[in-house]
Amino acid sequence: MGTDPTDSVDFVRLFTDGACSGNPGPGGWAYILEHPASGKVRDASGAEPATTNNRMELAGVIEGLSSLKRDCTVELITDSQYVAKGIQEWLPKWKRQGWQRKEGGRLKPVMNADLWRRIDELITRHRVRVTHVLGHNGHPENEACDRMAVAALKTLKADMKMDRA
Repeated sequence: MGTDPTDSVDFVRLFTDGACSGNPGPGGWAYILEHPASGKVRDASGAEPATTNNRMELAGVIEGLSSLKRDCTVELITDSQYVAKGIQEWLPKWKRQGWQRKEGGRLKPVMNADLWRRIDELITRHRVRVTHVLGHNGHPENEACDRMAVAALKTLKADMKMDRA
């Protein structure tokens, strides 16, 4: 009988989400990191004043992976097709094409290449498997990440109003 990889001390689950009020507009990101072997959970969120939803989705992944103190086997759970397809399908092609993508038979710069390059560094360090879940569909950790990301952007918006007053 094989061993369950979730029992490993090096295994973590990373749930991420991003949100934006307007696209572009103020945005928030969040992650929840679970370490099943110890039962420990930690989370974080943040916001940016002028961003896009895709950048916030990527920021949640970057912040979560960056918070790991050692190399890990990571199950990344996201509701973002952009993140899931980007890591699983597009990233290898973009790298081979010098961080360019094909559009209409021509090569064009990859959108958010700065963040994708950082994700590439992080997933090279860790062993990452992506699991896509449907957003706003009752997945407890995904829903929690969504609430955290929205709360972070609302706090930022309130702070921005206070600064203008």
